[in-house]
Amino acid sequence: MDGREGAEGPRRDTRGIVRAPELMARVRFRRRLPAAPLRRWVEHYWLIDWDLSEPYVSHVVPHPCVNLVLERRGPADLAPESGVVAGVGTGLFTTELEGTGRVCGVQFRPGGFRPFLSPPRPLTALTGRRLELAEAFGRGQDAPSRVLRPEAEDARVAALDAFLLSLSPTADPAAERAVALAHRVRTDRTVRRVEHLAADEGVSVRTLQRLFATYVGVSPKWTILRYRVHEAVERVTHRPATDWAALAAELGYSDQAHLVRDFTAAVGTTPAAYARAVRSG
Repeated sequence: MDGREGAEGPRRDTRGIVRAPELMARVRFRRRLPAAPLRRWVEHYWLIDWDLSEPYVSHVVPHPCVNLVLERRGPADLAPESGVVAGVGTGLFTTELEGTGRVCGVQFRPGGFRPFLSPPRPLTALTGRRLELAEAFGRGQDAPSRVLRPEAEDARVAALDAFLLSLSPTADPAAERAVALAHRVRTDRTVRRVEHLAADEGVSVRTLQRLFATYVGVSPKWTILRYRVHEAVERVTHRPATDWAALAAELGYSDQAHLVRDFTAAVGTTPAAYARAVRSG
């Protein structure tokens, strides 16, 4: 080990991944921490390699964050490498994995990507979009080959570090505040309404909305709802017999029907159908 994982290490949950155990049984999935100077903006790197005998369709309920995705789909000596910056996705992300492939991804913290963006733009300009590296950074077209070709995992991580550091991100107090607020939304279950969060922070709702639009790319209300759905998906993935009425109350919903509606809209299936699929998987 190179000491990156430290005391805390990267997240170990599977929040956002639909039917996560099925995916993990088919691919080699790892998370790695970035170099220390990058951690204020980057949550983790995510590395996936696969060699499948038959195709598999993966689904993800996106986090409220930007991802840098470098990938090669096919044999190393034949398939081209490519890279995109994926803004916050508001719908279910679906991709088919087949044959062999490799992905090296960067999950930025919600609010943490704008210091890398050149020229700077509100993050709403990226929401639902996939940008070529040159459009996002003004350069970086060689990053996919530099990151994806090394066989040693540590070398790929080091290449990601080198690329991000070469972009020379600078401290931005507003970005730091957006990161902290989004982290609170994710981890503090008492945060259930935007007006309460704004009052706690001593700002107006409008100020909070502008901060999230500029630095996160989605509204604080959307962020709160998305993290509720992530918690629900994670819970039923590992406990298919979840009491949905109790979970709705725990997550701050006024009734079970509202949770069912949000879950179905994000995942594309009802909680009951999802639970049946988990049991049969």
